[in-house]
Amino acid sequence: MKDNNILVVVLVTLVILLGGLSLILGVNNSISSQMAPLSRQLTELTSIVRDIQSKENARGNSDLETTQLMILNQRIASLEARAANNGNGGNFGQQPFGQQRPNAPSEDYNKVYPIDIGTSPILGNPNAPVTITEFSDFQCPFCARFHPILHDVLSAYPGKVKVVIKNYPLPFHPNARPAAKLAMAANLQGKYYEMVDQLMQNGGSVDEDKIKGYAKTLNINYNKLMDDYKNKDAQWEKIIADDQALAAQVGVQGTPTFLINGRKTMARDLNTYKTEIDKILKP
Repeated sequence: MKDNNILVVVLVTLVILLGGLSLILGVNNSISSQMAPLSRQLTELTSIVRDIQSKENARGNSDLETTQLMILNQRIASLEARAANNGNGGNFGQQPFGQQRPNAPSEDYNKVYPIDIGTSPILGNPNAPVTITEFSDFQCPFCARFHPILHDVLSAYPGKVKVVIKNYPLPFHPNARPAAKLAMAANLQGKYYEMVDQLMQNGGSVDEDKIKGYAKTLNINYNKLMDDYKNKDAQWEKIIADDQALAAQVGVQGTPTFLINGRKTMARDLNTYKTEIDKILKP
């Protein structure tokens, strides 16, 4: 009798386990069926992007191809975010030039937002009358494309413009957050913006060999860099959290987002920056 009771318990347990397994498999199959179209779209778009990039590399950039590439990269970023959330969409995205995320609120380019520089490193004259704030992701290809133009702006307006970077690492860019922390660690050796440039040029890579290369190029102490990068993680997380909270107040919708003296701008080339900055500096 006792053996029969044990057998019944075992059978009931097996039935429950099999039922649970069937439910899990059913859910997985449902998710897989929903994700299949996303996977196909990602594959198709990635192929198109590679084709456009190869054409750009072969004969130089054209405005049309650059625009196409950025829009396609935006679609890929959106699909990646949806895939990361099992098809339910995400709240973050790369923002291509002249484009906004679907269903995003319209931008107000006349509103002036209060921007607290806080402890963020400053590039340029700290007392400059013009401040360009960049909300950036160091793995974002559009940030890498448009960040170097800020150096041209600083050269065109010596002593009159300063640049401040606020961290906005996107959740589907795995290197973005570590890269932001690495740049902050480099700041302790006075090489924040130099490290940012290295990261932008290398897709935000934080591989060990890459970091050693950055340290050698920038002539900083690699061991100290890694100690600060790892041991001050809580400090770096706090800075990133503060920057993201500021981004929410400013209504940042993607990367890169630029503001000039607290006002959002679509300037992405030197001439457009000059037009806006000259208005501010005009007597």
